[in-house]
Amino acid sequence: LGLSGPPGAGKSTFIECFGKMLTERKYKVSVLAVDPSSSTSGGSLLGDKTRMTELSRDMNAYIRPSPTRGTLGGVTRTTNEAILLCEGGGYNVVLVETVGVGQSEFAVADMVDMFILLLPPAGGDELQGIKRGIIEMADLVAINKADGDLIVPARRIQAEYVSALKLLRKRSKVWRPKV
Repeated sequence: LGLSGPPGAGKSTFIECFGKMLTERKYKVSVLAVDPSSSTSGGSLLGDKTRMTELSRDMNAYIRPSPTRGTLGGVTRTTNEAILLCEGGGYNVVLVETVGVGQSEFAVADMVDMFILLLPPAGGDELQGIKRGIIEMADLVAINKADGDLIVPARRIQAEYVSALKLLRKRSKVWRPKV
């Protein structure tokens, strides 16, 4: 599964919860987390693993943060090979978290079985901010953090994306993207 979305959408938190659910069901889970590299120093924080503390201690999980090192598209130059190595290493589920910032971070969509776009319910004009590029590639749009005071904005943004997806050309004859 490939996951992308704007900063603050809860990608790492979602992956930790989903990953723990999978390991409790006896799946072996691999997480390939891609972090942006600095255009000045070339360095990267590789902080996603620190946000997945429970999953990082799980013996049935493997988390590998990697810097983009200037590669565009939200993944690294070797993400596809890393997916194959994880599958070959016996991991049943491979989750790839992209740098996830906007319209063009969807290179992972061609590397995975399902591409999920995670969105927060109250981030402003989401349709204007994300636009066509990444939306056209999404197999599933998940509105995250949809509880408490955010239930109403989450339902609104869900309706907006359901409408928007109807206007886009379908990528598959058998699957219609869900929101």
